[in-house]
Amino acid sequence: MTRLVAVLDIGKTNAKLVVHDVTTGADVFVRTTPNKVLPGPPYPHFDTDGLHAFALASLKAAAEEHRIDAVSITTHGASAALMAGDDLALPVLDYEHDGPDTLADAYDAARPAFAETYSPRLACGLNVGAQLFWLERAFPEAFARVTAIVPYPQYWAFRLTGVLAAEVTSLGCHTDLWRPATGAPSSLADAMGWAGLLPPVRSAFDALGPIAPAIAAQTGLRPGTPVHCGIHDSNASLLPHLLTRETPFSVVSTGTWVVIFAVGGEPNGLDAARDTLANVDAYGRPVPGARFMGGREMEMLTAGKAEAPDAATVDRVIADGVMALPTFVPKSGPFPSKPGRWTRDPGTLSPAERTAAASLYAALMTATGLSLANADGPIVVEGPFARNRLFAAALSAAAGRPVLPCEGATGTSAGAALLALGPDGRPARLMEPNPVEPLGGGFPQYADRWRAAVAG
Repeated sequence: MTRLVAVLDIGKTNAKLVVHDVTTGADVFVRTTPNKVLPGPPYPHFDTDGLHAFALASLKAAAEEHRIDAVSITTHGASAALMAGDDLALPVLDYEHDGPDTLADAYDAARPAFAETYSPRLACGLNVGAQLFWLERAFPEAFARVTAIVPYPQYWAFRLTGVLAAEVTSLGCHTDLWRPATGAPSSLADAMGWAGLLPPVRSAFDALGPIAPAIAAQTGLRPGTPVHCGIHDSNASLLPHLLTRETPFSVVSTGTWVVIFAVGGEPNGLDAARDTLANVDAYGRPVPGARFMGGREMEMLTAGKAEAPDAATVDRVIADGVMALPTFVPKSGPFPSKPGRWTRDPGTLSPAERTAAASLYAALMTATGLSLANADGPIVVEGPFARNRLFAAALSAAAGRPVLPCEGATGTSAGAALLALGPDGRPARLMEPNPVEPLGGGFPQYADRWRAAVAG
């Protein structure tokens, strides 16, 4: 019986090794580290060697305390590993590097239509296709050695098992490389010859193989411990709800990015210019959604000094019309071309006032994304924003629907752990949170003024 699943959970900002008990829903072991970006050469890239050392040391510590039944993996999207045999042909590019933008015009002429991929055109390397297009031209000798293009979760599965695979939640994550409607590589991937470099597509639920003997020896994991294929992190957050909820409903997965899934909706009518898209869930089904870099913007708006506001502070911010207006991370979200600005000098605001205004901003941006994705039904909030009660209350009022904050700190890890139960598995326990009370007082009028200011 599978009970304890070790999950390597690599987010854009931090990485974690979590041991999740699928029978109780509890995390019994958590170890974290910053996800460092190395400056180069040849370009800013993820410290995969450092992450590998962290993973091995953490698995060893976890195995000393617990009997690990399986290993699973989840990572951020917008990343792929270019393999030359068993090694990297090139470092894994940091998707925020602007190198791919130097070939933007040529790439725009080559990339598929939105109707084919449901993948919006994004800045820097947020479209994996743009990364590959740039890398192939900027580093032709190294790219010529590439033997496999591997989605990031499956790169880590390969490091643990030696088995190469691809998987649809990462291939379908605004890469420009996948046709969600048909479950096949895109015309771009075919034309560029990249489709032939993709490893066999496996289900996220598949056990790719046992842990490699060398890894078992280094970590103390039992020989034969299965390692599952892995999943894109926002889809990991979505998975427990796919297994337990009736459609329609929405999941708002929060972290560095706020990613919205409108489960039960159709991707028709999405707006490519406003960062709406269709992701692909663990079962290969297109799911319409929207996104913005909400965690990063929250950090910027609070100057890294978030302080929970009391009710009087919230009332004061609303009454005084203190607003943050989009967009503070350019070229992303529902208002990609608007320059972010405050209606009042933020230097005159206390940390609690800035946090209140930032929370209201995040809620209104999320409500906008839900509307663009044609979402319906209750709204489940996962990740750090679920602990922000002001955000949840404001979102409920702005969207006009129940908001259910799931306050577990490792929602992505819990979802990835469920892969070990197979596609027909069920979580033993999924706590149903109570809906928050919608934010009242002057907030509805504040929201109307915010929308009018954005429209203007």
